[in-house]
Order: sequence, then structure tokens, then C-alpha cells
Amino acid sequence: MKRIGWKEIVDFIDFELPDVPAKVDTGAKTSVLHCEHIELIKKGRKQFVKFSPLSAEISGGKTFTLPFHKERKIKNSFGLEENRYIVHTRIRMFNEIYDIEISLRDRSNMEFPMLLGRSFIRRKFLVDVNRANLAHHKAQKTT
Repeated sequence: MKRIGWKEIVDFIDFELPDVPAKVDTGAKTSVLHCEHIELIKKGRKQFVKFSPLSAEISGGKTFTLPFHKERKIKNSFGLEENRYIVHTRIRMFNEIYDIEISLRDRSNMEFPMLLGRSFIRRKFLVDVNRANLAHHKAQKTT
């Protein structure tokens, strides 16, 4: 089983966004990504989520539309429940690509634009809380 640190750097394949700082949060069930302008839209009979990942300065103002997977009540860091849209995408760590389910939320007031939750971590990684950026260092050594 691979080891990850308390924080990691991940690449979002589908958004062409490299080097996104992520905090590893075993207390959070679902992974979350900072997004702006999140809206549910309909195309024909199907629902999609349209959003801008990270901030406009980082993403270049790109917007993406992904199939709506589901809406889930999630407790935020203050213990309050809120509804969030859930989408599926892919990230790269250790030069490997992983499918990930993420909720979309405005995290502009948070230190890390992404949290890696335990549903993603489980059965893939062991968390070493004394280390940081293990996936990024390993990926740099192998390229």
C-alpha cells in the first residue's frame, strides 16, 4: 500500500490543472474541490453540473460541465449540513491515474483548495501524518 502525507499535490487530468494542493482529511468522508460559479443545468433529459475549478487566476477562467452524479448532504467544517453536487473525475498521484468522486464547494476562505477524503484514501493509501507531498516527490524522481 502506498504512503501519502498529511498534504499532497495532485493533478486534475480532466481539467488540465497540475499541482493542486490537497489536504488529506481522514475525518472527511467525501473529497471536495474548491469551485466557483457552481450550477446545475439540464441538457435534454440529462442533468449536468457546470463550474469553474479553483480560482479564475489559477484555472484561467475555464468552466467545465460534467454529468451530475448526485446531490448529498455533507457536514461542513463547522458541523452544519449543506447540499453539495457530486461529480466523478480523475486525478494523478504517483504518476498513476485514479478515479475520484468529489463534491464541489466554494473553499476560497480555506488554506487548501482540495481535501482528499477517506472514501478516496481507503484501500489505496496509508497516511503518514509526519510527512508531506510523498506522491509528488515520488513522481518527480521517476520522471
